[in-house]
Amino acid sequence: METTTTIMGIVILIIVAIPVYFSARSSAANKSRILNIKKRFNPTNPENFDLTESINNKTLTIDHNNNKFILMNFNPNQQESIYVDLNTVASCKLIPTTDAHSDTIIKIDFEFQEKDSSKKITIPFYDFDDDRIKQISVYQDHQFAKKWLKIIQDSISR
Repeated sequence: METTTTIMGIVILIIVAIPVYFSARSSAANKSRILNIKKRFNPTNPENFDLTESINNKTLTIDHNNNKFILMNFNPNQQESIYVDLNTVASCKLIPTTDAHSDTIIKIDFEFQEKDSSKKITIPFYDFDDDRIKQISVYQDHQFAKKWLKIIQDSISR
């Protein structure tokens, strides 16, 4: 009876421990990757990026003191990190693109207007083709993008 209980306890421990281990390992790798990207754009003080949030393979970070913004996309199809110096930007807006035949959002972009020129910088945030579970995460991504639009606009207006 004790041997059976001990074996069952060990099996349950293994079943619980393996996913926890891989989750912790993945989290540490993501934190390291994010820190390396921050160091690339601010080598002396990567910790100045005082607000960092992630959702669905996307990480956004902002340095409020120096008005720097980075969007990191860790999508398996296209990994990229885009840096914007908010000191050179006059405004920012969100551009959702819908399907021609319905109200379904298929793409969300951040559009930055430069101060000195009329040049627009478009940064892709959500793309239906890259969404593995098709339309499940678009609502969350859209709400997250709206939240960050407000954070960026507040930083630009300072």
